[in-house]
Amino acid sequence: MLDPTVRRLAVLPGSFNPPTRAHLALATQALEFAPEVVLALPSAMPHKTFDHVGPVERLKLMVAACEPHPNLSVAETERGLFIEMAREFRAHFGPQVEISFVCGRDAAERIVAWDYGDGDSIEQQLREYSLLVASRQGQYEPPPQLAHRITALPLDPSFDAHSATNVRTRLTEGLPWEHLVPEQIVPLVAHYYTRA
Repeated sequence: MLDPTVRRLAVLPGSFNPPTRAHLALATQALEFAPEVVLALPSAMPHKTFDHVGPVERLKLMVAACEPHPNLSVAETERGLFIEMAREFRAHFGPQVEISFVCGRDAAERIVAWDYGDGDSIEQQLREYSLLVASRQGQYEPPPQLAHRITALPLDPSFDAHSATNVRTRLTEGLPWEHLVPEQIVPLVAHYYTRA
């Protein structure tokens, strides 16, 4: 449950298709920087769409995955850009809340290089939130002018192979996948991702 009095919040956004052990590792590692971490599923994502497993099922998977962790919460956001989510969370928690987004190296590279068009530049956005970046499949080197708002998030390199894409591929190919997702959601993943 989201604590409305929280003053520092870490947000791990994603498509969670399905949630993996790497998602939980990122979230629990972020607890070193914030007392509460929210796994956020956007209703509209800027570069992905919902396919066979929709948002209702994904939220159920996320809630079940987070259940054993009292400082992890789940939320659905209206939009998917970090600046949009930051403003949505700030509207809920108040203007004083410090927000950090948790992501991997690949996501950080995409966010920093994204063409925001007429919207706020990444420099302007990072005045409203900071980034906690895990070195997944390589270390992230932020541009010097942004480095003061980007913190490295330690993550065991064994999680590099834990991706939702890998889970779905293994399910399709009939290979073992259960070790890639939190134990408590194995039955739900099997149900949602193997039905016709």
